Amino acid sequence: MKIKLLLAIVAALFTFNASAQKGFPFDAEVRQFKHQDSLQMPAPDGILFVGSSSIRLWDDLEKRFAGKPVIKRGLGGSELWQWVEYYTPYVLFPYQPKKVFIYAGENDIASGRTAQNVAGSFEKLWTMIHDKLPNAEIYFLSIKPSPSRARFLNEVILANNLIKAYADSKPKTKFIDVATPILNKKTMRPDSGLFKSDYLHLNSKGYDRWEKVLKKYVK
Repeated sequence: MKIKLLLAIVAALFTFNASAQKGFPFDAEVRQFKHQDSLQMPAPDGILFVGSSSIRLWDDLEKRFAGKPVIKRGLGGSELWQWVEYYTPYVLFPYQPKKVFIYAGENDIASGRTAQNVAGSFEKLWTMIHDKLPNAEIYFLSIKPSPSRARFLNEVILANNLIKAYADSKPKTKFIDVATPILNKKTMRPDSGLFKSDYLHLNSKGYDRWEKVLKKYVK
């Protein structure tokens, strides 16, 4: 088993190095992850968190779920379609996770992609994961309504609705609402006190809300 795992790491590194010569978004960050893996590869059947900066900047993610085999592989600024096109062979499939938590799509919408585009990207990613890791559970964390991106709120809501409908129709798949818990109950708008000064990224209090929602799934 150890020999097979070592061969898988070597193969992934070789493939990544060949692809990285062509270049793709955040290839330096992916290269750093692969370097970490070469030093200590996470054990199979872990709990993998992937996605954009809401994952990358969750500095105490592993501590919050201490005792659980959590693997954090966020790429700040990444878009959901990029996870389909670039990253799964390097920072998803090699870990053979039993659970995959995905937060992405917010940057897609901010860059001009429609809710239908984002939902389509999730459908493609779901198929890729299900085909490669048929026993893995897939969790999509709803796209959050960030105060600094208020103009995209309608598109965010539509994307979440489309993705939820798709997730609800698939086995071993769960759409997790992490948007509602960060709303101000009086205004039903994002609570600015849960965000950093950029009003885009969550602060520790914001992650407290997410932890409360996720703890029953991270097990």
